[in-house]
Amino acid sequence: MTDAPRASAPALTIVNAVILPMADGVDWFRGWLSVGDDGRISGMGEGHPPAGRAATPWAEAGEGLIGSGEVFDAKGAFVAPGFISAHSHIFTSGMRGMTPGDELYGWVGEQSTFISGADADDIYWFTLHGCLDFLGNGVTSAYNFTDSRVVGKYDAETDTREIFAIRPEDYLHRQVDAARDAGLRTMNAIRLDSEFQPVEGAFEVFARAVAYVDTTVPPDLNLGASVFGAVQWSATEQAARDEVRAMDEHRIGNQAHFLETAEALDQQREKFRWYADAGALRPGFLFGHFVHPDAQMSQVAAERGAGMVWQPTSNGRLGSGVADIPRYRELGMPIGVGLDDQSCTDVSDPFQNMRIGAYTQRAVHQDASVVMPREMIRLHTLGSAEAMGPSVAADVGSLEIGKFADLLVVDPAAPDTGPVWDVYAHYAFACGLRNLKRVYVGGALVSQNGESTHPRAAEASRELHARVREVARRSAERSTSRLAW
Repeated sequence: MTDAPRASAPALTIVNAVILPMADGVDWFRGWLSVGDDGRISGMGEGHPPAGRAATPWAEAGEGLIGSGEVFDAKGAFVAPGFISAHSHIFTSGMRGMTPGDELYGWVGEQSTFISGADADDIYWFTLHGCLDFLGNGVTSAYNFTDSRVVGKYDAETDTREIFAIRPEDYLHRQVDAARDAGLRTMNAIRLDSEFQPVEGAFEVFARAVAYVDTTVPPDLNLGASVFGAVQWSATEQAARDEVRAMDEHRIGNQAHFLETAEALDQQREKFRWYADAGALRPGFLFGHFVHPDAQMSQVAAERGAGMVWQPTSNGRLGSGVADIPRYRELGMPIGVGLDDQSCTDVSDPFQNMRIGAYTQRAVHQDASVVMPREMIRLHTLGSAEAMGPSVAADVGSLEIGKFADLLVVDPAAPDTGPVWDVYAHYAFACGLRNLKRVYVGGALVSQNGESTHPRAAEASRELHARVREVARRSAERSTSRLAW
């Protein structure tokens, strides 16, 4: 661990830290990390920064400005990579606590009815609030399923979807705007919806959305576009072929919600064949959830290079089941971890997500070593980046020279969590949001002590509360739920 050849005076140097790089083959160490003006890690190492890196010795600098750069004394706190949510529906930030006793389809039905009253401005503020919530909780990169233009409701019993309306394209675009404006690194997933509008028109809308991402999101924040796989809710095999066409035309991946719940399981398993026959199963294709495949399905998916993304908190909240992570690991599948919806995790807490994930696997397999702390942290950081693709993993997911300085300062002494017997176990099992003191994206401070530094954070909160009430009013004729304050 040495300085990068191009390193100059750093914009930020963090000293006196317990650093968890999460790069393979590199263990935790006590030392320092520096960030260049480009927002990337320019140097890191054990002990003190090398001579000449700071204007005064780090031990005397404390916290403050040295020349044009800041030196932050972590005072023994953990410094680790920002979490990555490889499966997220960020627009749901105003929908926490909805349908607390429903499983997937009942919950989706209520959510769909509510969001049917939203317009492009509403979805912008919902998404902005959700992105700032992610950042404040230490999630610095996300795969985000944008809410579809198609307003409808799926009936699992009949395997049909009732369509109410199709919104203008800016409904999609404003969700892209919100993630960009929040400063969250995002892969934007777009639903094709070729079943519900003229097919070629659907492909044109999709192409314009991909182009919008590429032309309006700064490269540093743009993790790419993806197909929002929706065959689970489709009526014909053509939907799978259409998604493969979109993947091929734009050279992008696809993440499909699949086999999430035991409800309507036979029809879900039949639709797995649609994807397999269409040629979708390949590197870059991810199954979101993948809780209930049979042994052959998981074997075929792994052999063809497909991966999966695990949502421990969401699967527990909705009673969906427990994904067989040790099995997928043995098969060599890429595995990411996601926080899913704010409306089905309720608190977008990656620390809680790690604990629920590890503890549930241990309980199901009756093996306390089945998912160890370091592996769990890796799954929610570098593993998620790898699942999203090589270009993503090249920039985020671990603390390495040349990667973006997306990092967290987590202080186990404030509040005091006791002696640290094992660094990885303490970080994953004993720490939480209460210990999260700073969140940096590209070396820029975006949250401190739970408070966003974003200039529109307070406005986003006000807009969310006001707009949720108005959207609920608009959708009231289709809703049986009532908001309570």
